[in-house]
Amino acid sequence: MNKKRETIGFIGLGNMGLAMATNLLKAGFGLRVYNRTAEKAKPLLEQGATLARSPAEAVEPGRIVVTMLTDDRAVEEVTLGAAGLLERLGDGVHVSMSTIAPHTARRLAGLHHERGASYVASPVFGKPDVAAHGKLWIATSGDPIARSRVKPIQEAVGQRIVDFGDDPGAANVIKLAGNFMFGAAIEAMAEAFTLAQKQGVPRRQTYEFFTQTLFDCPAYHAYGELIATEHYQPVGARPSLIRKDFGLILQAADEQLVPMPLADLVHERLTATVAKGREDADWAGFAREVSEGAGL
Repeated sequence: MNKKRETIGFIGLGNMGLAMATNLLKAGFGLRVYNRTAEKAKPLLEQGATLARSPAEAVEPGRIVVTMLTDDRAVEEVTLGAAGLLERLGDGVHVSMSTIAPHTARRLAGLHHERGASYVASPVFGKPDVAAHGKLWIATSGDPIARSRVKPIQEAVGQRIVDFGDDPGAANVIKLAGNFMFGAAIEAMAEAFTLAQKQGVPRRQTYEFFTQTLFDCPAYHAYGELIATEHYQPVGARPSLIRKDFGLILQAADEQLVPMPLADLVHERLTATVAKGREDADWAGFAREVSEGAGL
């Protein structure tokens, strides 16, 4: 049995958040949880968590609160809005594990500092099943003392933590760069597998050759399997969610005058996927736009 650890707040119980919060309970942390739809907290309450009625109520002054939310607006709302967490945090630490814009992370860090609190950016890589097994890859940056303080929490949900220094926006830069690389890999495989198929070579055979030789890595294995079979289940992340991320990627690129034509293409693929109502499939399903464009 794990020894009892401190009680922390946890806000945001979607598929990822619920899996992460469950692992924190297993690791011995006490949890005060908040979610806009309170019913999602039920599995955690059955394991000993306490339900908070507002973001502020999830916080114990001077302690740690984790947020795992869908976008910048949601993070800002639970942090700065009515009954937001920052008003009760005191000299505690806010660990933001959401995918948000680097400039949003930097602004939030500044507002925390003004109140005597600390902010740590800690976005994650991995699908819900990876989160359930506590095997996420975690990028982290922000206040150095706070980074050290929250490491046990990161270790309870991740297999590896990589530190990107004091800039609170740095970890989110890495998160956006990583999501772009996933999207580029999906586009590349979609085009390659479609070319092979139209030339008479089965998609599956193409996938197996490349993932056993030149592209033997997790991203190509996981997403390549979906693209080879053209079966985009289970849903790791919805197309609309990752379309939001590609909007952030293009925004960050525009701020620093970085041409990213491939990011723009993937954003357009995702826009078409969302416009067609294909929200019941994994975001890698935008690969169908390539197949359909080739008449398949």
